[in-house]
Amino acid sequence: MAEYWDLYDEHRIALGRTHLRGRPLPQDSYHVVVSVWTVNQDNKLLLTLRSEEKELYPGLWENTSGSVMSGETSLQAAQRELLEETGIHATQDEMVFLGTARKAFSFVDIYVVKKTVDDGAIRLQQGETTAYRWVTLPELEQIHRQGELAFPVAYRFEQFRTVFESMLSPST
Repeated sequence: MAEYWDLYDEHRIALGRTHLRGRPLPQDSYHVVVSVWTVNQDNKLLLTLRSEEKELYPGLWENTSGSVMSGETSLQAAQRELLEETGIHATQDEMVFLGTARKAFSFVDIYVVKKTVDDGAIRLQQGETTAYRWVTLPELEQIHRQGELAFPVAYRFEQFRTVFESMLSPST
């Protein structure tokens, strides 16, 4: 099924055009990507293992992420991606927007959802992810040091490190 993205300029103003995923983006245009960090009842972060079939970063750990489809809001995309990739349903009220990271061809909207999650409820998306694990902040840092964390994930995480440190403290 073909995926289309809405295009934006460098100020995130809609250009009124769509773009077919897989083709090079037109010069000076951007699309929106969402990145969702899930924190469970034990204050651990959810990581999923990228399928070996993936073109970029195969076999590396990541958090939930994906492109916003044409006509979809960033928040809707965050909810959809979380449900598609993990089977976890989150309401709009549970999704907390942390901020946006601008990259070479995209704006990455970063969300966090903190909720009780039963491991039996996790459903991995075939072709996307092959395993999951819940990690503490020190464990995430160790995975990164070992070169097992997809680069974009580490980059986005660093921008909001202090938020995660406060969220993952035992008193939260």
